[in-house]
Amino acid sequence: MSTIDSIDLNRLVKDIKAWGQALGFQQVGISDIDLSQHEHHLNNWLAEGYHGQMHYMASHGSKRARPAELVPGTVRVISVRMDYLPPDASFAKHLSSAQTAYISRYALGRDYHKVLRNRLKQLGEKITQSLQQTQYRPFVDSAPVLEHAIAQKAGLGWTGKHTLTINRQAGSWFFLGELFVNLPLPVDNPVEEGCGSCTACLTICPTQAIVAPYKVDARRCISYLTIEYDGVIPEELRSAMGNRIYGCDDCQLICPWNRYANLSEEPDFHPRKALHGQSLTDLFRWTEEDFLHNTQGSPIRRIGFVKWQRNLTVAMGNAEYSEEIIFLLKERRSEAPELVQTHIDWAIAQQMKKYENRSPVPNRQTQRLVRAVQKGLPRDA
Repeated sequence: MSTIDSIDLNRLVKDIKAWGQALGFQQVGISDIDLSQHEHHLNNWLAEGYHGQMHYMASHGSKRARPAELVPGTVRVISVRMDYLPPDASFAKHLSSAQTAYISRYALGRDYHKVLRNRLKQLGEKITQSLQQTQYRPFVDSAPVLEHAIAQKAGLGWTGKHTLTINRQAGSWFFLGELFVNLPLPVDNPVEEGCGSCTACLTICPTQAIVAPYKVDARRCISYLTIEYDGVIPEELRSAMGNRIYGCDDCQLICPWNRYANLSEEPDFHPRKALHGQSLTDLFRWTEEDFLHNTQGSPIRRIGFVKWQRNLTVAMGNAEYSEEIIFLLKERRSEAPELVQTHIDWAIAQQMKKYENRSPVPNRQTQRLVRAVQKGLPRDA
């Protein structure tokens, strides 16, 4: 086994990149640990309060921008990316159907944290087999790490105006992961920024969460509202959420660079039938046991059943008028937690507004149902 003094580090980097690709990563880059420029931007973003309830963004102090404080001894970061766009993404089909639940495409398969972390660990083990002095630690969006800044420094792409990493040959439909190492490896060069004057992502954002180029107000972001946020979703943002019940892909869908995106060959990221293209009402009928069973090994499970119901309720309020939706909302209201009840009341009110503007005039049975709902009577009254 070699030592740092005796090994050709340039050759080791070539080996690391080859091992990474063999493990399923589409690209591997090497970055130094000087993130001082990005630390300044992070502090300004936090000072604006744009992190919302994500208190962990501020709670780690300088560690997020100083890898050696997070893992002592770190001198380089190996940054990797892995494509996740499924072959049957059905973007337009599902987004255009207000009765269909839309889930961000990264979350339709197995939890990416587990997939990438396991592969990064294997990569670290391969390096250790070649160099006995290697110390490493893998990270996948689960610790105070500025992953997009690191990916940019490692040459994997540039940070787009929506704050995601964009690659000229692969767009932005990929996951990022990092391997902190104590090896003075040669670093890669950053690539040229490619957004230019394009502002498509700012314009398309349903809730106008991209408040300026390279600056996202998480408090308005649908991904934050449906995943990170635990409270009552602001009423002024609910209609703009449409049928998006977990995350949002709009800023990536509109990005011109994603015409070059590659479909993922990773089976773990292929959509699960129970989650892909399902109706809002079918998902709302799930019990908590159903939710836990169908989201086992999925990133969706971490939001919990209550937030799952909350998100579905908002989407049902945004759907076309439906007797079935009103029936379900009324049925579930009494047993639902207060958080969900608040959104159910809003959703029913939205459905009633659509009924009032509905044409032709509904039949007598429907009229009776609507009157019962307006009076707060039981379903069978």
